[in-house]
Amino acid sequence: MSSHLPTAAVIGAGCSGITAVKGLVERGFEVTCFDASDRIGGNWVYENKNGMSACYRDLHINTSRLKMAYSDFAMPEDYPDYPRHDQIAAYFDSYVDHFGLRGRIRFETKVEQAARLDDGVWELTLAGGERHRFDALVVANGHHWNPRMPEPTFPGSDTFQGEQLHAHAYMNPDALEGKKVVVLGMGNSAMDIAVEASYVTDEVYLAARRGAYIVPKYIFGKPTDQLGGWMASPRIPFTIRRKIVAKLIDSYVGDVESFGLPKPDHEFGQAHPTVSGRILDRITHGAVRPKPNIRELDGREVVFADGTRVEADVVIYCTGYQITFPFFDEDFLAAPDNQIELFRRVFHPEIPNLFFVGLLQPLGSVMPLSEVQGGWIASYLEGRYALPPRTQLLRDIAADQAAMRSRYVASKRHTIQVDFDDYLFELSRERKRGAARAQARGFALPVAPRAQAVDREALAA
Repeated sequence: MSSHLPTAAVIGAGCSGITAVKGLVERGFEVTCFDASDRIGGNWVYENKNGMSACYRDLHINTSRLKMAYSDFAMPEDYPDYPRHDQIAAYFDSYVDHFGLRGRIRFETKVEQAARLDDGVWELTLAGGERHRFDALVVANGHHWNPRMPEPTFPGSDTFQGEQLHAHAYMNPDALEGKKVVVLGMGNSAMDIAVEASYVTDEVYLAARRGAYIVPKYIFGKPTDQLGGWMASPRIPFTIRRKIVAKLIDSYVGDVESFGLPKPDHEFGQAHPTVSGRILDRITHGAVRPKPNIRELDGREVVFADGTRVEADVVIYCTGYQITFPFFDEDFLAAPDNQIELFRRVFHPEIPNLFFVGLLQPLGSVMPLSEVQGGWIASYLEGRYALPPRTQLLRDIAADQAAMRSRYVASKRHTIQVDFDDYLFELSRERKRGAARAQARGFALPVAPRAQAVDREALAA
């Protein structure tokens, strides 16, 4: 360990947090990761002890394993193209052990508060009252754990005689056996839950707030996200790529209106796509019945925007999540309406020793992006990367926010969107520019090591 380097804390040992730990450890940093659960994996741990996981019993990934895997640790070859959640969780476990990171993680340790002191040092207060100080803080607490219910609530929701729950509370279809169910949403979770429920329920209705493009899991006999090539090249303007991919998807799926689903009110690529290989099959079999948006709840019935109504025992809201940081005081840092402005989704423009990993929603898998982000943070903290001048940094953030607002449907779901290949391409270019800036500055450390050296044995006790 290099005693001259700043110490660092990582909050969260999910798929993003463990990459931040690895990136820092590889460069000689003293780092400790805190996680409220008793195991690795975060959102991918079914029945996670911390109660924050949105994982359900039959969950499978919707990006292929080759696209989801970290660059230096392949998933087992005997995994299917689209592995199940427990296989993914086991993969993360193996990753941590392969790179010797487990001793850096303190399990069943919730960070109650993270406060930045007057000298810039972070003081973390843990559940139970312990306090520890670090020079830098990496936030990797995820953004799919704090449910967002419909806003505003539907008329009659307070007197509805059936059950209402968010998709986050859905665990397995057995609890829905023999019931009449309405699922609200057109995202991946809504499609999955509607499909699973259709095998055990009396009736399943899929209500849509807006239309969505349905992306199949396979095209030309290969996982769709492995087609790659020029269709994913950041060197080709996005507008061209979008039109070609849209035509390809349309040739396989056809007009979603023919399945009774609403026509999307946007172009392909202007909203997060829905990946499902089963929903259209269940609709054509009559097992899932499409409906427009919910208008109100009336006693035991759900009334839809077209005036039709159905009896329902359960309404499941697949309405997304709130981005929250419960360990920060809200007046210090928050993300109202899921808005938070960061440089390339990582660096806070006002707080030089605060970083975020995995706080982005890619058109693809988040894991390889988090891996690169973790290494980027480590390069910065060791003085091998330097941020652009403040005016340029703020201009970059403003341009990024403007581009996102211009492209995507206005929604709290589309505040942290990125394109997988484009993000990696641009980040690689920025890191090269930042390396040149760092060399010109003599590789000076941007964060001075001031916190007392971490006693890892004491932390692990």
